[in-house]
Amino acid sequence: MMLLQPLWTFLLGHSSLLLSPFFPILFSISVYLFFCLPFLLLEVLSSRWALVRRYKLHPQSSVSWSSVRSCLALTLYNHLVFIFPLTVIHWYLRSVHLPTQAPTLPCLLAQVLVCLLFFDFQSFIWHLVHHKVPWLYCNVHKVHHTYTTTSALTTEYTGAWETLSLGFFAAINPFLLGCHPLTELAFFVVNIWLSVEDHCGFNLPWATHRLVPLGLYGGARHHDLHHLMSKCNYAPYFTHWDRLAGILHTE
Repeated sequence: MMLLQPLWTFLLGHSSLLLSPFFPILFSISVYLFFCLPFLLLEVLSSRWALVRRYKLHPQSSVSWSSVRSCLALTLYNHLVFIFPLTVIHWYLRSVHLPTQAPTLPCLLAQVLVCLLFFDFQSFIWHLVHHKVPWLYCNVHKVHHTYTTTSALTTEYTGAWETLSLGFFAAINPFLLGCHPLTELAFFVVNIWLSVEDHCGFNLPWATHRLVPLGLYGGARHHDLHHLMSKCNYAPYFTHWDRLAGILHTE
């Protein structure tokens, strides 16, 4: 408990911000753009340095400023028009209690992992259904497949229904598990990071899939193959559901 208590005490000192209806949207957008920024910098450097370009999944491709503007515009639109009104309604209807004690580090890490596993399964089912049902693909999920080669900002290039659906999955799991607010924040940060890394377009030496053994985690190469082929690798992070379904592709 002592490891996380100073951090939680600091956050409690800003409880008025944490409890504000503006906090969820500001937190989400800020963390998302913060994680996208390093990969955008790598995109700029890759056009000049072969050392950086060698790690691109598609060395011949480049991210245009028009696509950057388009991705940013849709992300901000979805947050402001759809997510923000829902956070205001949630803030109005449900009071949030902030406990004085922080969770223990093992508890936080275990619950974040469980939330990730639940989210991975929910997203796998959602993703599979939206590819197998033509109407859902054409009217909902096709927006996300506008770009066949991925880059960090294409992570949230999605329609309103997809944004709200995946946002609901991310929000409901910590609630069902009764997670501490700090655990919930940690899960959101990790989930956003892994989503951005999945779409980053780089196969970096320190990427998450290189750190997780036995091919249990897919990563950017895994998800890039989905955008190229559309009939494989539906799970966002881990590989076990695609392997069990016989639709895992690694090359």
